[in-house]
Amino acid sequence: MAVKIRLARRGRTKLARYDVVVADARSPRDGKFIEKLGTYNPLTVPASIELNDERAFYWLMNGAQPSDTVKAMLSYRGVMLRKHLQIGVVKGAITQEQADSKLAAWLEEKNSKIQAKRDRVAKSKQDDAKARKEAEAKVKEARAEAIRKKAEVAAQAPAEATEAPAENTEA
Repeated sequence: MAVKIRLARRGRTKLARYDVVVADARSPRDGKFIEKLGTYNPLTVPASIELNDERAFYWLMNGAQPSDTVKAMLSYRGVMLRKHLQIGVVKGAITQEQADSKLAAWLEEKNSKIQAKRDRVAKSKQDDAKARKEAEAKVKEARAEAIRKKAEVAAQAPAEATEAPAENTEA
């Protein structure tokens, strides 16, 4: 039986969410599966991936083939690197301690990049909100100025109207 790690679509129209599942290659996309490994939501920035890395690693080491999208997600999470390092340990190229230290260093660097992106997105949202608020303040000031000028014109018009008949009576 060929086993694949792939996505199963959940959610409604235009609000897709996916389950990362281990399934027989012959079963349909949203059909029967062996095990659910996690979820994937592509609509968030950055896309949120909740995955049981241990079980994904187990299935990869036992021969499950990931789809292209899942392979990218596993690589993003460091599971593919862990598999690569573990194969090196099995072949005797490196020791388990070296593999663990390489994986830990890579994960630390990756987490810092992810946090930097989250901070950058949050800062851009704050900057956009501040710019919108300033634009709204300018519009509000312009409207207040227009209303003030209109009130001045309206106040001057009755005064001019009362002055004009007074001039006509003197003549």
